[in-house]
Amino acid sequence: MKKVSILGSSGSIGTQTLDVIRAYPEDFKVVALAVDSSIDVLSKQIQEFSPEMVCVYDEKRAADLRKMVGNGVEVVSGMDGLVACAVIDSADIVMCAVVGMIGVRPVIEAVSAGKDIALANKESLVTAGHIIMPLAKEKGISVLPVDSEHSAIFQSLQGQDRSGLAKIILTASGGPFRGKTPDELKSVTVSQALSHPNWSMGKKITIDSATMVNKGLELMEARWLFDVDIDRIQILIQPQSVIHSMVEYDDGAVIAQLGTPDMRLPIQYALFYPRRMYLEGERVDFYSIGRLDFEKPDMNTFEGLRLAIEAAKTGGSMPTVYNAANECAVAEFLAGRIGFTDIPRMIKDLMDSHQVIKNPDVDTVVGIGEEIFGKYMRTERSR
Repeated sequence: MKKVSILGSSGSIGTQTLDVIRAYPEDFKVVALAVDSSIDVLSKQIQEFSPEMVCVYDEKRAADLRKMVGNGVEVVSGMDGLVACAVIDSADIVMCAVVGMIGVRPVIEAVSAGKDIALANKESLVTAGHIIMPLAKEKGISVLPVDSEHSAIFQSLQGQDRSGLAKIILTASGGPFRGKTPDELKSVTVSQALSHPNWSMGKKITIDSATMVNKGLELMEARWLFDVDIDRIQILIQPQSVIHSMVEYDDGAVIAQLGTPDMRLPIQYALFYPRRMYLEGERVDFYSIGRLDFEKPDMNTFEGLRLAIEAAKTGGSMPTVYNAANECAVAEFLAGRIGFTDIPRMIKDLMDSHQVIKNPDVDTVVGIGEEIFGKYMRTERSR
């Protein structure tokens, strides 16, 4: 039985992780759960899964939960509590499904403690991949990707000699505004931006998909996960979201992973790796699909993607600035205080004003993020 700690158990990835565990109760035991402030959801999860420890990041809400659950489970809070759930002795694997830079320290601490990582928090590798991946190698643990694209790449690499890898083809749906012009994006509403054509995700990631910032973050994540240069990662629009990503080898062969847009598949693959288990749900019906389309990404309309490539090539602390600026801008957009096209504008302004630090340590990475959040974030971040 594999023992699992889930950071972000009330969110989209966290609840779907529990769906997988619920389907295979003899294979998994939940030992820790962590949320931002959703104690009503968490209390139900405690009743069903009986974890040893839970974290509520919001300390006031943690105090409320303690009154609700009594002495049956240890309730911790804040960053110290999140880290405690990440390094809990009994856990074999940590599902990191929190959103944003809040995941950086827990991931690093979990790796340091020798835990395998099921990673859905791309921001930790975007900002601290240069720290996390060498540490994972040193500790001999696995970092198993949960993003559908990175899971697809990981699956396509299985059984292959990575020295023969020519390039990674990172696919994208194009989001709800594929084919729009820059002028058309100026009037985009929050409701429109949250209407993704294929995937059901949390608000922050859905907005990132609409701006295509998400694909830029995924490009930076892929660079660290698979140890490839940025120039060997090609972004390809695949509107049907059937091909989740591909790899091309030196002999010209291309191997792809295909499937329906169901996040339970990469979650289950990471939890059971290297085994494959039955998963209920729809299967790809190629007769119904009929065709698969491919397009180049529009770097002029989706400036956030172009800026991501610039940040990735600059390296050092610039990806941290890119990520933190985007977190702030998305929060402001969701709160109705800035427009949709102000998101890449805010990212660009902060990148232009930043003096790059070549090899930032974790305190520097977190400090840059906290400085930007403190200056620009006027709304509570989503976790």
